[in-house]
Amino acid sequence: MADVARSGSNGTADAPANRGGDGLPASSYAVRITLDGHVQGVGFRPFVYRLAVEHGVTGYVRNRLGEVDIVACGRHETIRRFRRDLIDRAPPLSKPRIVRIAPYDTVAFDRFDIIASRGGAQARVFVPPDYFMCDDCKRELADPADRRYRYPFINCTQCGPRYTLIEALPYDRPNTSMSGFPLCEACEAEYRDPSDRRFHAEPVACPSCGPTVQFEYPAATETVRADAALEATLERLRAGEIVAVKGIGGYHLMCDARNQRAVASLRQRKHRPDKPLAVMLPVSGADGLARVREYALPRPDEAAMLASPSRPIVLVESKAANDLAGGVATGLRELGLFLPYSPLHQLLLEAFDGPLVATSGNVSGEPVLTDNDEVERRLSGVADAFLHHDRPIVRPADDPVYRHIAGEMRPLRVGRGCAPVEIDLPWPQPAPVLAVGGHIKGTIALAWDRRAVVSPHIGEMDTRRSLDVFERVTEELQALYDVYAERIVCDAHPAYTTHGWAHRQSLPVNTVWHHHAHASALVAETGLTGRWLVFAWDGVGLGEDGSLWGGEALLGEAGSWCRVASFKPFRLPGGERAGREPWRSAAALHWESGREWPDCPDTDGLVQAAWRRGMNAPKTSAAGRLFDAAASLVLGEHVVSYEAQGPMLLESLCREGGEPVRLPLRRSDDGVWRSDWTPLLELLSDDRQSARVRAERFHSSLAQVLLDQAQAIQKRHGFDHLGLAGGVFQNRVLTTEAKALLEDNGFNVVLPLTLPCNDAALSYGQVAEMAARAAA
Repeated sequence: MADVARSGSNGTADAPANRGGDGLPASSYAVRITLDGHVQGVGFRPFVYRLAVEHGVTGYVRNRLGEVDIVACGRHETIRRFRRDLIDRAPPLSKPRIVRIAPYDTVAFDRFDIIASRGGAQARVFVPPDYFMCDDCKRELADPADRRYRYPFINCTQCGPRYTLIEALPYDRPNTSMSGFPLCEACEAEYRDPSDRRFHAEPVACPSCGPTVQFEYPAATETVRADAALEATLERLRAGEIVAVKGIGGYHLMCDARNQRAVASLRQRKHRPDKPLAVMLPVSGADGLARVREYALPRPDEAAMLASPSRPIVLVESKAANDLAGGVATGLRELGLFLPYSPLHQLLLEAFDGPLVATSGNVSGEPVLTDNDEVERRLSGVADAFLHHDRPIVRPADDPVYRHIAGEMRPLRVGRGCAPVEIDLPWPQPAPVLAVGGHIKGTIALAWDRRAVVSPHIGEMDTRRSLDVFERVTEELQALYDVYAERIVCDAHPAYTTHGWAHRQSLPVNTVWHHHAHASALVAETGLTGRWLVFAWDGVGLGEDGSLWGGEALLGEAGSWCRVASFKPFRLPGGERAGREPWRSAAALHWESGREWPDCPDTDGLVQAAWRRGMNAPKTSAAGRLFDAAASLVLGEHVVSYEAQGPMLLESLCREGGEPVRLPLRRSDDGVWRSDWTPLLELLSDDRQSARVRAERFHSSLAQVLLDQAQAIQKRHGFDHLGLAGGVFQNRVLTTEAKALLEDNGFNVVLPLTLPCNDAALSYGQVAEMAARAAA
């Protein structure tokens, strides 16, 4: 057998002698085609089988070392069309790539088969994410004549859970949480039939053999199951109560989004007074978005993202007049909307026929809850009732979140439907590395060779459960890929939970500076070579000089960064407390510049006295704290209940660009250009200007800072690409205005598209930084 390709410069095989017009023989012949990419867990082998039968091709297909191996026999024109259709007609969830084509010396096949897979220690495996319900299953779900009519767990090779039910690879039913549900005769026949779209659909099930739903209501004496459970859930939702509903990656807390009392009760019970709540809407209309348009004004790309296979939460401009409860997204111009992505959600939303709040079923900040008993124990004071099911969720996956920023849909959180995120590295990793990210918006990254895998959102790393889930994900991700880290990488901040965890392990540990990781994540994602200037703006992160950075410009390339610009530093009274008490940032700016602030909440002067003595007043240059100060001065948002609440409310005031205040830019003795924020105080405190005008002028002033610093650095150093990274650039007003301003002045501006610009990308940035150092 000719098993080795004779590769040409384009990575495909040299054609044998007696070639046809495009280099292939005119008579019957055999060829081996090898594909990689996302071809596991997406029904690719059954697709190849059906395509081969359609074209009259003989041979076989199998999984081999994480790739798909095809031997195809037929005439020249037939094989040409077959090869074309392998890519052009591939299943929508797959991303195949032909990597090798080689002649095959046997043509004696009388049919096409799917044959047993070959594994091995070097398998290039992919762990598929969880998928939304496909149109075929949706039709069956609504068909009274179908045996899966109204079955909440209907699925096929093109949809259904993957990541959250896989216990081990290879991805076979015994290695999933469906192993406890033996197939009935009818499901077994579908599972074994290569012409059926449920051929080796590992979660396949039906009402006779699969999972069931159960409704628990503390006031009731019996558990209600199946359709009656759905009806009981709907009854409680219509009555204005809160129901914890188990989905694919965890629980949602759901209530009627139009019921002011229900929304207020949810906020009060969950201790979430202000943070916006996501709303799930029924699918309706030709494109499924008719109900979305009753409440919001989606752009075309927002509409496409809402209906995309990952079914994320999308931030969309709210209509001024709608019947949502006022407490859904207080003070904001956007709503977080999403569509049902599982059959259970589809059944609930279709019957409820209205918007439902669907917020993460967790204790705020922790990973979403997944276990039936635990959710009843921990959320008994929040939910009035529970809709469980008995399919175990192996690991949590919260909903992803996207926002239109600077002309593109960009992720704010990766999760169910789009994670784990497989992303290449521009540089090979010498040995497997586990990166543990930062302290908030936690993710982990496993990297080896040129591959990196980033986990779904885990949560804030300051609770016991967050650490438990974090540890489980680190173990399971390595086991799933059969790749075990030989080194751990963490943030340099010694107070981060992940930093302490890394140093308690038995492996060698490397640290990466917080903002270097932000910059390297962007560089590695884009793969662009050359010299970079990356603005890394966020809340705070430990800098090389021991102060709290967050408004930095880094020059160089991954593995070799030098700070070349920043803001004038100021001392932050109370340190971390300033994140939830923005008045402290506003007060610090006044005190630092020798100004009085008559409205300062420090009425007894104790905080200022401690600040003057340098007690718990670390030096910072963080842009995020400038936004906090602006929100405090313009809006009176002195104390907030969630991260970035003040800046989000400030952004919501803006309608257009404002006249910028030009901040003085000087090069200090250490060679760093520093913008002086002092002139902003006069603007922000000027009550003669409306809050909207001050908010617009503040945003425009910071966009101007980016341009001024970039031009100063370009004159002195020169660079090829300008990047924007860090959580501040989740701000659409600032980022859109800054990108346009910079591009109008000739800069090539780059932002992340695959991973968030916030701390969720730190783990990937840490492995990228390590790989770049090794390659230098």
